Amino acid sequence: MSAPLFTRTDTALGEFSLRPVDPPADAELLHGWVTHPKAVFWLMQDCDLPAVEKEFTRIAADPFHDAYLGMHNGTPAFLAERYDPAHRELVGIHAARPGDVGMHFLSAPTDAPVHGFTLAVITTVMEMLFDDPATRRIVVEPDARNTAVHALNKAVGFEVQRTVSLPSKDAYLSTCTRDQFLAARGEN
Repeated sequence: MSAPLFTRTDTALGEFSLRPVDPPADAELLHGWVTHPKAVFWLMQDCDLPAVEKEFTRIAADPFHDAYLGMHNGTPAFLAERYDPAHRELVGIHAARPGDVGMHFLSAPTDAPVHGFTLAVITTVMEMLFDDPATRRIVVEPDARNTAVHALNKAVGFEVQRTVSLPSKDAYLSTCTRDQFLAARGEN
């Protein structure tokens, strides 16, 4: 397995880190996550193991899309994706600016949820993306029905721009600048 690309310590929950997804090694784990009923908005419910490995192999080969396995205190706990909205997901829908970065994240399903965990996950992903000085704004397009993620997005500074129709969903196109993220964290 590769070394972490980014690590963040949460004072309440411990260490969070991200490394690139290794499709052959991680496919079985990710298959369990993306096909779980709690991951309905990930849109991979009907995928078998080979389809999941194929999808993450495709992402690994795509110069405009990356997938990361997130660890919590050394244990796999979440998935994150970074994409270039000028080339993927939002082409023709969002007028991407230089420095725009698209993002998806998924916390692993659990029977023992920890208070504040998903907020710590999205905060870690945002910090990783903003750690790159070229990143000026993060763009997301969550399903309009996903009320839980809308609350998380708002908590880290996202502002809904408008509702857009994508091939698989109606989504809230939302953006968050570095300043909005820092203000939401009380650092601006």
